Formats: sequence, C-alpha cells, structure tokens
Amino acid sequence: MDRRRNRLLQALSGKKILPAANSQFAIIAPDLGLIFLFIALVSCTPFLVGFWYGELDLLLPMASAPAGFGILGVWLAGVPKAEGEAHLSVALSAVALIWLAAALIGALPYTLGLGIPYTDSVFEAMSGWTGTGFSLLPSVDDTPRMILFWRSLTQWMGGLGIVAFTIALAGRSGLTRFQLYRSEGRSETFMPGVVATAGEMWRIYLVLTALGIGLVLLSGIPLWDAVNIVMTAISTGGFAVHSAGILYYESPLLEMLVVPVMIAGALPFKLYFLLYYKRTFGLLRDPQAILLFALILAGCTAVTFDLVTISSLAPVEALREGLFMTVSGITCTGFQNANPRDWYGATVMVLTALMLIGGSAGSTAGGIKLGRIILGLEMLGWWFRRLHAGWRTITPLRHEGRPILEHLPEYEVSKSMLVAVLFTLVVAVATLLLLHLAPQGGYDSADVIFEVVSAISNVGISTGFVNPGMSTGAKWLFVTVMWAGRLEIVPVIALVARASRRL
Repeated sequence: MDRRRNRLLQALSGKKILPAANSQFAIIAPDLGLIFLFIALVSCTPFLVGFWYGELDLLLPMASAPAGFGILGVWLAGVPKAEGEAHLSVALSAVALIWLAAALIGALPYTLGLGIPYTDSVFEAMSGWTGTGFSLLPSVDDTPRMILFWRSLTQWMGGLGIVAFTIALAGRSGLTRFQLYRSEGRSETFMPGVVATAGEMWRIYLVLTALGIGLVLLSGIPLWDAVNIVMTAISTGGFAVHSAGILYYESPLLEMLVVPVMIAGALPFKLYFLLYYKRTFGLLRDPQAILLFALILAGCTAVTFDLVTISSLAPVEALREGLFMTVSGITCTGFQNANPRDWYGATVMVLTALMLIGGSAGSTAGGIKLGRIILGLEMLGWWFRRLHAGWRTITPLRHEGRPILEHLPEYEVSKSMLVAVLFTLVVAVATLLLLHLAPQGGYDSADVIFEVVSAISNVGISTGFVNPGMSTGAKWLFVTVMWAGRLEIVPVIALVARASRRL
C-alpha cells in the first residue's frame, strides 16, 4: 500500500519514476563522480616530478590516469541525483567498485609508459592502492622517477582510504558519503562528523609523513629516496625505489629509523588526535597500542631466537633481521631485510601469524586488526564469567572502557569474528587454487600460504613466489585477494552478490 501511494505521489508531482536498481544508482552516482574527480586532480601530482627530472616523454602516458578518472568522474557526476537513502549493500558494492576502478585506471601509466602487459599493470596498481607492496616491475632501478612516484603516491593515498581522502578534500558530508566511509572499513569517528574525522586524519597523516622524512634523512640517504620510503612506510605499503628494497642502502641505521615510522602508521590515529588536541598521552593506556608493542616484543624474541639457534646467524645480525621483519610484518608494511624462504619453517609461521593479525583499527595497517583480537579475547573472558555466574545473572561485557548492552555482545562479536572467519576462508581457498592451478617448481605449500596471507593482509613480504613469471590466472587471483583484503572482504562479496542477481 505504501509503495502504491508513493508511486501515486511521484506521478502527481511530475517526477520520473525510476526502477529500484536505477534509483539506487542515481542516489549514489554523483558522490562516486566527486570521488573520481578528486582522484583525477591528485593524480596530476606526478607531473611535477616529470618536469623536475626532465621526463617529458612520459607526460602523455602519465596523463592517462587523471584523464581516465576525470572522464569517469564527469559521467557519474552528471547523473541526476535521486532522493532517498542508498541501501547498505549498494554502498558496500560502490566502495568495492571504486577500488577496482582505481586499479584498472591506475594501471594505464605502467602499460603506456613502461610497455608491460596490462595484467601486470593492474597487479602493480592494485598492490599500490591497497598498500600491499608486491611488485611485478621488471626492474625498479630502471623505472623512470615519474612512474616510481606514482607507485608511492597510490600507496600514500590508499593508506587511509580513497573515500576518506576524497571526503576530506571535498569538505562536504551527507548520509551517502557516511555510508561509503564506513563501507571502506573505517569505524573511527573521533570528531562529530565524518568530514571532520577524515580531515583530521589527513592532517595527522601529513604531519607524520613530514616528521618521518626528517627522521629518515638522518641516515644520509638522498631526499628523493627518503620521501618515497616514508610515503610507503607511513602508509604501511612497502614499495621502494630500488629493486633490492631497503637492502640496497646496506644501512642498519636506516632500517632502525624506518622502524618507528612503520609503527607510527600501524597505531590508532585517534592517539595522535588526543595528543595534539587534548594534550593526552594515551599510548600506554590504549589496548591496541599495548597489544601491538607486546606482539612486536614477543615476535622479535621468537624470530631472533630461531635465527640464532636454528639458522646459526650472529646474534647482532639475527636481532637486526628479527626486529625489522617483525615490525614490518605486524604493521603490514612489507619492507624486508631478509628473505623468509631462507628461514626455518617455524620462524616463517611466527611471521605469518603476525601478518594475519595486522595492526590497529583506525590505522593504515591491514590484517584482521588488533581491535578484533582484543574484542575476541574480551568475549572469551565474558563467556567464562557467564558460565561461572549462571545464565540468569546479567554479566556486562566491557569494551574500550565502555559496557556493551546485554543484547549487543553477541552481535558486536559476530561482526568482528565474521571478518576473521572470512580472512581464514579466503586464505584456504586461494592457497588451494594456487597449488592446483598455478604450481611453481621449488615452492611448497608453506610458501604459498605465506604469500596468500601476505596478500590478503596487504603486507607484501615475499619468498619469491610472486614474480613476473607467474601465470595470468595466478596474477588475477592475487589481484582479487589484495582487493578483498583491503576492504575486509564484505564489500567485494556484496558486489559479487549484486552482480550475480543482475545476470
């Protein structure tokens, strides 16, 4: 009855009645257009590098990215906006499409500028936007600086999120943009509105990037290298400007200076907000920060011990590798000063577990997130208290210092544990597919599991399994895993489900 009445009112008002699917698209399309237009604007930044270093022959290939984003943005922004509220599934699907389109268009400079296959270019672009750090470039050392900066820029923009970035630039809010923001895997709202929160996060991000550059310059490396390293370290991405990565510099000092930058990117950005605006130092009181440092200490101890006792490394070298690789793994950065394939199997599994857990919620890190691990542990304790207290006794569950109402604990935990289950399921399925469809000589199942965990947690540490010689199917599988992992899987499932219903 209500639907018929609404249709009658729309007819009397002279408004065109759109089908449900089209009306949902019209609700969200203008906001998507704005997002792509702002991406197009920022995508022009590498031109400055091209002019500075005289790489004028790459200006046209590089222009393909802002042109592609701009054309798509203009088309979507031109769709007449419909009134109403977008369904949650539509917002989730839209965010998944934004990230997929970012990779498909962001791949153009690699193909047009370097001449590498489009599949490899999409892999490189998706690895960049998601902050994974896997690379299929034939030689990073021979790659023009404009393209290298484009790689770093995609990781830097993708670190906090494409939607969060553009909302902060646009300076306008609304229900649709709030849904997109939350659908991107963002739950932090330490300011009254989503625009204010996104804006503060990016101000903090800029300050941390500037401080990181100053810190890394103390190692004596050139400014160009320092800027790119910090952009990918604070975004916990891991791209480097040399094929050998951090090892190119042969500098333990540089590695130790990068460690705090990686940790800074994996801490909750709410802590920086409280420190600057509230003058409150909450690092030692935040559960996620405490757990992060505890896992770094435990992981570093275990890895260093194994490297000394099993791999027979000198204690100093073992500590160097253990600390750097542990921090790089749990922060999901992907820098490496060692090859895990040379390690003992148990040592690799420690690093695998750290990568799967990941950094803090409200940071640039990937993985399941420390906040979910803490909630799961709190829920476990809550269940045991209920068992001892009796089912009729009301036992509150406290999370982040606040009690969760009686009817909400199972709901809150189910949402968090769903992501953990989906991560595990994707790792299992992707590993089986790779072992059956894309086997590579010299690599066993443990290597494949390690690479898949590294991809879904957006880490990028590799044993060498990911390389340009992989089959096309394996490359697209890794693209899908990186994409799903960055969005915590649910938006990708929502997109596939909506697409399958339209077929």
